[in-house]
Amino acid sequence: MDAIDAKIIDLLSADAKRSLADIGASVGLSPSSVNERVRRLTASGVIRRFTVDLDPVQTGMQTLVFVWIALRDDADEEAFRAYAAAHPLILECHHVTGAWSYLIKLRVGDTTRIEPFLADLKARRFVGRSETVIALSSPVPGALVRKDGA
Repeated sequence: MDAIDAKIIDLLSADAKRSLADIGASVGLSPSSVNERVRRLTASGVIRRFTVDLDPVQTGMQTLVFVWIALRDDADEEAFRAYAAAHPLILECHHVTGAWSYLIKLRVGDTTRIEPFLADLKARRFVGRSETVIALSSPVPGALVRKDGA
């Protein structure tokens, strides 16, 4: 990956619908050359997917929730991972260090959806203990790659 690839990634991160001609004009390449680079970056796994950034309020999923999970000692961890990967409310699930096993990020319409979610985790015998945190606001929007490389 060179500096032109990095610039293409930066432009696509800001607007994945940006035209190949527009990207090419920004990096000094023809649209076909940009297309080839995007194809190569995708094939190599640098670009994993193109996605849609939905407005949570417009979609009725305005409540952002983080749930710290400590799995039960007898929990089937592979079953938990499969459950998390398939659950429609779970946006992210991270295996973490420290006192917790996992950090789950989910979006719900309102707080009444949190308790049934937790009850389902407990009914499946995954959770030893949990802690739920509701985000009040998000002053820094989520991004896959920060511009400063951090």
